[in-house]
Amino acid sequence: MKKSNLIIVLLLLSFPCLLFSQNLVYKPMNPFFGGDTFNYQQLLAEANAQNDFKEDTGFDFGQTTDLENFTESLNRQLLNSLSQDLFQQQFGDQGLGVGTFVFGSLVVDISPTTGGLLINILDTKTGEQTQITIPN
Repeated sequence: MKKSNLIIVLLLLSFPCLLFSQNLVYKPMNPFFGGDTFNYQQLLAEANAQNDFKEDTGFDFGQTTDLENFTESLNRQLLNSLSQDLFQQQFGDQGLGVGTFVFGSLVVDISPTTGGLLINILDTKTGEQTQITIPN
């Protein structure tokens, strides 16, 4: 019995010497989370390769022809002239008057305030509202 106890004690004492361990350390791959900065190009290339979405800006940056430029300028001048005529018919030579005016889906409310003339413009279709203050 003494021999078996001695063998068990010796095995138990030698057992920790046979075991090896190391610290587990987590190192992230992504450079944004503390990883190596040399991984950035590889991660970006992988993300671009997996990206199925295409950017659609909706803008055409191509050159316009002289005819298109002329047509656009003519349209702007005609619309400007039309808006000036409507403004002149509505307000005359006296300029803006106090009151509420309706232009299609736009409701324009003009009221005097201590700071000047306050113009509230409300688009009834979208609910957007703009305030303009014209100082005295």
